[in-house]
Amino acid sequence: MYRIVDSHCHIYPDGIARKAVKAVDRFYDGLPADHHDGTVSTLLDSGRACGISHFIVHSVATTPHQVSSINHFIARSVAESDGRMTGMGTMHLESGDLERDLDEIIGLGLKGVKLHPDIQKFNVDDIQAMRIFEMCEDKGLPVCVHTGDYRYDYSNPPRVARVLRAFPRLKFIGAHFGGWSVWDEAIRILPDFPNLMVDTSSTFHWKEPEAVREMIYIYGPERVMFGTDYPLWYQDPDLAYMRTLNLKPEEFEKIFWKNAAELFHIDFGD
Repeated sequence: MYRIVDSHCHIYPDGIARKAVKAVDRFYDGLPADHHDGTVSTLLDSGRACGISHFIVHSVATTPHQVSSINHFIARSVAESDGRMTGMGTMHLESGDLERDLDEIIGLGLKGVKLHPDIQKFNVDDIQAMRIFEMCEDKGLPVCVHTGDYRYDYSNPPRVARVLRAFPRLKFIGAHFGGWSVWDEAIRILPDFPNLMVDTSSTFHWKEPEAVREMIYIYGPERVMFGTDYPLWYQDPDLAYMRTLNLKPEEFEKIFWKNAAELFHIDFGD
């Protein structure tokens, strides 16, 4: 019934994909034992099979020297996707030249920046992170940030709130409804910031449909984007879960594709 954009997908080169996915498995607990392999071809094939028409793709640099190679890989993958993917670049706080890295991201045609404080091990309100947010705000680039973890305090809601307060024009996407595993704290602290959007990724496994529906209405359907966190979860169950929420047709449209299309300027050629 709906065009669908998956707004949260990690992709890796074929030669390292399985190793990269295993590393993520070790980082998180409570993930399914079975998942996709992290390759671009599997993303496109599995998405096509369940009706997903477009994907927002990214990866995370765990060291500064990975930044440029990852960004070139994302850009190549987008170019070869026949218009089915939009790419976000990666940055690393310990890079010697953040301005150069952001200029390269823009030059490659990537449409935003992905950061993962809990894997990259920095506080989201660290001075260097704030520099990245300042530059992205100035350039009008969205930033997708992993937010929340009950085991750490790198990206929990009070720190995210400091970023949102400091950069009111920044297009900030709080992955996992603004706070993975700390959802109650997130919906208490973050919804009043109008520059925040959230995605649905890596949430359904832990939250009942009524709780997810409540979170959608607390943030507002116009600020929520559907995302699966590929390759960690199969897409079909997430789509089936979404359809149990009994949202209005216009709300499904916003969450499934309109919000992402507007944020990332996706042209579907209609």
